[in-house]
Amino acid sequence: MSAMIEFQNVSREYRTGDHVLKALDNLSLKIDKGEFVVILGPSGAGKSTLLNLLGGLDTATSGKIIVDGENIVDYGDKALTKYRAKSVGFIFQFYNLIPNLTACENVELMKDITDIDIYGGKILEAVGLRGHDNKFPAQLSGGEQQRVSIARALAKEPAMLLCDEPTGALDSNTGVLILSLLQNMCHEKNTTVVIVTHNSKLADAADKLIKIKNGQIEEVTINENPSDVNEIKW
Repeated sequence: MSAMIEFQNVSREYRTGDHVLKALDNLSLKIDKGEFVVILGPSGAGKSTLLNLLGGLDTATSGKIIVDGENIVDYGDKALTKYRAKSVGFIFQFYNLIPNLTACENVELMKDITDIDIYGGKILEAVGLRGHDNKFPAQLSGGEQQRVSIARALAKEPAMLLCDEPTGALDSNTGVLILSLLQNMCHEKNTTVVIVTHNSKLADAADKLIKIKNGQIEEVTINENPSDVNEIKW
């Protein structure tokens, strides 16, 4: 299987005066289409930097990031904006919902950046929020708000979902529900899902586990028989 995503000797440096911090240091990896990928590592390992580079929110200092055959490191601002709009769905630990818009309106915001017909109520139903269309974020639980943010990310039918600690602010039961939803979306829609997390228990559910330390790949494990999220003892 050919890789959908490939990092080739990617570094990301941040300079403060004479000091240079290497958030990523000559990192290389491959991710196939439709994989459920978990990236593990301690704080400061470079996990979020990797996700931001892949999502076009940051730019590599050196190296290539190949997505569907194109090096996004070479993209200008206009091309990156188009790439983020069409190809990437972002799911963060905090939901970034607009408080004065309903759940349905938050999802249908994606109409502004894509030419896909979006029916917010239908997408909310797909993530288990039937009947919540007209509720405002303040009327929803944390898990429900996270599901709205997932529905919003799914609305534009992205090729990949990038998730930065998506369950970090949730209780364990709600977290399992969210992770199960992401795993199902991956398997049913062939969407590539990349999750950055501190939670090592999620490793058993991954098709591919990538461990990062000090900005470098420490280990890559292919799981031939990944567990269903609901079967893991949390």
